Amino acid sequence: MSSKKKTTTSKSTKPIKGDLKSISKKIKDIKENISKVIVGQEEVVEALIAAVLIDGHVLLEGVPGIAKTLMVRSLACAISSDFKRIQFTPDLMPSDVTGVMAFKPETGEFYFKQGPVFTNILLADEINRAPPKTQAAMLESMQEKQVSVEKRTYELPNPFLVFATQNPIEQEGTYPLPEAQIDRFAFKVLVTYPEEDEEVEIVNRFTGEYDSYDKLGDIAPILSAEEVITLQKAVRKEVTISDELAKYIVRIVGLTRESEEVSMGASPRASLWMTIAAKASAAMEGRTYVNPMDIQKIAKNVLRHRVIIKPEYEFDGTTSEIIIDRILKHTPAPSIQT
Repeated sequence: MSSKKKTTTSKSTKPIKGDLKSISKKIKDIKENISKVIVGQEEVVEALIAAVLIDGHVLLEGVPGIAKTLMVRSLACAISSDFKRIQFTPDLMPSDVTGVMAFKPETGEFYFKQGPVFTNILLADEINRAPPKTQAAMLESMQEKQVSVEKRTYELPNPFLVFATQNPIEQEGTYPLPEAQIDRFAFKVLVTYPEEDEEVEIVNRFTGEYDSYDKLGDIAPILSAEEVITLQKAVRKEVTISDELAKYIVRIVGLTRESEEVSMGASPRASLWMTIAAKASAAMEGRTYVNPMDIQKIAKNVLRHRVIIKPEYEFDGTTSEIIIDRILKHTPAPSIQT
């Protein structure tokens, strides 16, 4: 038995057409609104918006206190979609995420009580502080966008996006995510400390009458859930990629599997995500075609969590970033006619 898939709708400024000019304008408006709360972090914010356009989940890694959670909250406000947050802890149970069968005394029957995963935007905060069993509970939701309980399947709202934050795995009390779950994330984005001038602005802006979370109310809703779906379809259909650039993507992904320093390279899923992410990059600039810079721009976000370094090379300081940089540097990009 399957429940009917639903689209969560909300109010927005005006109807939007699925054309690239509209996408570029809406993206600019979203960035401006998020900047009311988030100081700096332009590349991270752009990656989050791109993830919405490609309908992909994002893993955000960085130390506590650098606004990872606040960025996701700000984005959720800007796209005016249903938002829920789960704080992952060592005692979190799978049913705390997906839901549970509950008993209704009035009727003497069991019913399914939906968990917080039933939303448009799910913030999985500090996901690597929960044990593997709980992390695994999200695999079906992230891949199939559904939850199976007691031989019944419940489809999640559309769109459904997971933005998970994690602390560096070197920190005490963290669990490395299973490789199968890591691969479900379209992007892994690294969030770093702000620049000195940005941190001064943060201090000046949010130590007065209002703090950063108070300012979330200043973010105007730019898109609704239905409009997000419209833009996702436009990115896939209206942005083209040449055969030469498609081969360029596949060549880059293939080379991650050939390095002797790598124990596991990126799968064909990475090629798919690189292609659609490059299309999103072009659409965000109002272009109808992908160029090599689009591919190079999104390569690390798509690949860094899919390139696993052998322990002996990792001990010597080799990272996935180094491997990806090397591949991009030594793989000639095709020239294109515009």
